[in-house]
Amino acid sequence: MSYLPVVGITMGDAAGIGPEVIMKALAHASVYQNCRPLVIGDAKRLKKAGGIVGSQLVLNVIENVEEATFRPGTLDCIDLGLIPEDLPYGKVSPVAGDAAYQFIARTVELTNASMLDAICTAPLNKEALHAGGHIFPGHTEMLAHLTGIDEVSMMLVTPNLRVIHVTTHMGLIDAIGKIEPGLVTRTIERAHETLVRAGIDNPRIGVCGINPHAGENGLFGYGEEEEKIVPAIEALTARGWDIQGPLPADTLFFRAGRGDFDVVVAMYHDQGHGPVKVMGLEAGVNVTVGLPVIRTSVDHGTAFDIAGKGIADERSLLEALTQAIDLANRRERSVKSSNKENIS
Repeated sequence: MSYLPVVGITMGDAAGIGPEVIMKALAHASVYQNCRPLVIGDAKRLKKAGGIVGSQLVLNVIENVEEATFRPGTLDCIDLGLIPEDLPYGKVSPVAGDAAYQFIARTVELTNASMLDAICTAPLNKEALHAGGHIFPGHTEMLAHLTGIDEVSMMLVTPNLRVIHVTTHMGLIDAIGKIEPGLVTRTIERAHETLVRAGIDNPRIGVCGINPHAGENGLFGYGEEEEKIVPAIEALTARGWDIQGPLPADTLFFRAGRGDFDVVVAMYHDQGHGPVKVMGLEAGVNVTVGLPVIRTSVDHGTAFDIAGKGIADERSLLEALTQAIDLANRRERSVKSSNKENIS
């Protein structure tokens, strides 16, 4: 029997749709055919969400991973017991924000103890997170802090497009100020390493410019492309890597969508997120690149406007689980292959 990775699923913000999409996603028996899912969150909130969505899942409330059953029809939950029963849906709550942080922190502890093979996160609310006393722009930066990593990258993955970001959660002026050749180089290196591990030996990488038309030889902007991006591309191309850019973002994403590139390097948040989300929120998955642990996430927010109504779509969480499983299996095969080489 093939190895089934243990995937820790964090519940996210309890006032949002996280508990509902978890209850819906884990009702799919196919999930248990490919992994051993374990939720880190609040059992009472999950039970309430189950009633809202009409789930037949039975909760197995546990304290340790060893107590999990991993049986279809049963949801194993490490219960932190942080959510009051009367917490309203759809409203920013410091309690929910702090709990979302605690779910992640506990999950990182479990990965550090080699109890989990991957992390898959339901959405949190940044305002609630801050109100709860945890000043991070989002999951990506929080996980970097908790794992002791100075710099990571966000990669969005859809069936037809991969996008990695040089900068993410900051204003546009700040993003342009932060972009420099070293950061661009390290971002492309993380993208290249990730794709090589995924079985793409020589990834085709397209790099966006910053300005319209990628500056059009100085007609737009103040030479940002030549100063901040071109040196990185020249240095990496000298290694024999297949990199094109800086290119106008509008045509680059069109070309990537038809298959010309394996990954697009976006310079700032909306430059990369916009094209992905046009394809549909259920299609996108967020993969954090550069962490010592595998982490994927839904590519949507807490959706406070529909939270508690039972209508949230679980497809993005299912896709995020699929990506986490695939990455965990690739890592497992890589470790086994390395061990065999060492023995021989």
